[in-house]
Amino acid sequence: MTTSIRTFIPISTMKILRLILLSSLVAAMPLLAAGQAGHEHSAPAKLVQAVREATQQFIDVNNAGPAGYGPAFGCVSGPDHGAMGIHYINGPLVVDGQIDEAHPEALIYEPVGNRRRLVGVEYIVDAATWLAAHNGAPPMLEDQAFQFVNSPNRYGIPAFFELHVWAWRDNPNGAFVDWNNKVSCEGQ
Repeated sequence: MTTSIRTFIPISTMKILRLILLSSLVAAMPLLAAGQAGHEHSAPAKLVQAVREATQQFIDVNNAGPAGYGPAFGCVSGPDHGAMGIHYINGPLVVDGQIDEAHPEALIYEPVGNRRRLVGVEYIVDAATWLAAHNGAPPMLEDQAFQFVNSPNRYGIPAFFELHVWAWRDNPNGAFVDWNNKVSCEGQ
């Protein structure tokens, strides 16, 4: 025995409902696209772009010295993966207790034979100086929180706050993490 199910909605009404549904989806598409415009994932973060603009002159490592930057600590490799590279530090910027996105305390270069390739920067501020001047609040730059590095540390310096910005070398783990798997100390 076969049972037939009849629809109680006439076919013409179904066609009208489908047309209304399709029209509403077409009308909503520009709104959906506009909502995504501000979340373009391939666009660099504002801070990454600001660092690129501020450090363009340091692509040539020969410009670092006259600006007060000098190499320190050798090439810094990760404990189990990646590296940071060679930090060219500007001592007066480190001890001034200020953070200025246009003047990072350290430029980071990857060694490639006897050349140096700019890969990023590091903002560094003495923790005690910063905390005393900012009521105990840790530093932030363009909504990026600095990391606290206590003393004693591998660098033999007092406790400090730091923020890496991989502006010149993509980092698969994020533009603001310490270690970059695409940077190596092997080329020195």
